[in-house]
Amino acid sequence: MRFYEYESRRLVERAGIPVTKYGFCTTPEEARKAAEEIGGPTVVKSQVLTGGRMKAGGVKFADTPDDAEAHAAEILKLEIGGHMPVGVLVDPKAQVEQEYYAAVLWDGRAKRPMMLFSDMGGIDIEQVAEEHPDHVGRGHLSNLHPISDFQAKEVVSRVGMTGSDLNRATAVLARLARLQRERDMTLAEINPLARLSDGSFVALDAHMEMEDEAVGRHKAVLTEIGVDLDEPRELYEPSDFERNVKAIDAADHRGVIQGKDHGFHGNLGLVIGAGGGSLTLTDAVRSQGGKPANYAEIGGNPSVAKAKGLATEVLKKDGVEKIAVMMSIVSNTRVDIVARGVIKACLELGKDPGETIAIFRIPGAWEEEGYKILDKYGVEYADRSTSMWDAAGIAVEKIQGGAA
Repeated sequence: MRFYEYESRRLVERAGIPVTKYGFCTTPEEARKAAEEIGGPTVVKSQVLTGGRMKAGGVKFADTPDDAEAHAAEILKLEIGGHMPVGVLVDPKAQVEQEYYAAVLWDGRAKRPMMLFSDMGGIDIEQVAEEHPDHVGRGHLSNLHPISDFQAKEVVSRVGMTGSDLNRATAVLARLARLQRERDMTLAEINPLARLSDGSFVALDAHMEMEDEAVGRHKAVLTEIGVDLDEPRELYEPSDFERNVKAIDAADHRGVIQGKDHGFHGNLGLVIGAGGGSLTLTDAVRSQGGKPANYAEIGGNPSVAKAKGLATEVLKKDGVEKIAVMMSIVSNTRVDIVARGVIKACLELGKDPGETIAIFRIPGAWEEEGYKILDKYGVEYADRSTSMWDAAGIAVEKIQGGAA
């Protein structure tokens, strides 16, 4: 779950990290009032769940409240990356002496949180790490032990900071690390963290992302900071296919199905999953010249209705000629259930299962029963002796032969 900047600011503020006085506004009149309360020059920033705000014209500087009102009126109508703003953030134009970068993110490779700190803030950390690696400090944290200020100080000191600046930046990074752990964040980022002319450190911008599964656990806090828990937080507008698959999954607690089709424009539909099988099989199809029409996940013993629902949505996609039903060897999903669901989807759409299902490869429970069902409808199937690569190749060969 991604947060808007104003929501991230509120989380940062609650964690004890200093921020500038700001106002979240949904109308130009509110922006004017916020600028009057702040006093002096301000910055008006679009609140969207995407980057590139400055280049798109979503960040403007205002010298007076009148300017802030006029800028807000423009920005509130400005679409950025397919997103319309939910409001604007009015911020004071701070007297910045130095910009820094501070973040704590989940390192999937190390399976631990990692702190990052740089004395080159305000730009992409990836660019800094590539071009100026000596300006980035790193340090992993334990998943179990308390987070100490000393650990944060080690990371900050690696970029050469000393004295009072080191102590102030250390406090910010340590609090950010505790925020990341306590709120189940996959990313807690402040960029830039600014040292002002009076020597104080404040967060001028913040970016937070929370584990989707943790949202319910933090519902009270999220409600307090004004998060609309019913608002979709995807980086793009879900397609009808994605919305329909999500609704089918939510309607039945048995098993799990997922489907994505952004960036997929092929003719081979996929009903695949289990233990990383979706990624592996999608790659296997592409590597052998196939054109997947979607990404999918199915597993955990879904109901027949759920398997049918996913297969139906895949088959209804524009351009889909055949589907491949495949899982990895670690699957414990009942083969007969998936077979019934997929065949039922074909029949209800007036399609011949034997012609429509290019390959059915699901090693799992109740295999013999599943194979009897597939035999009845003339569907070619493969057991675990056929590799995922070979199963994907069979599907690609069939659909390419049909196209020829």
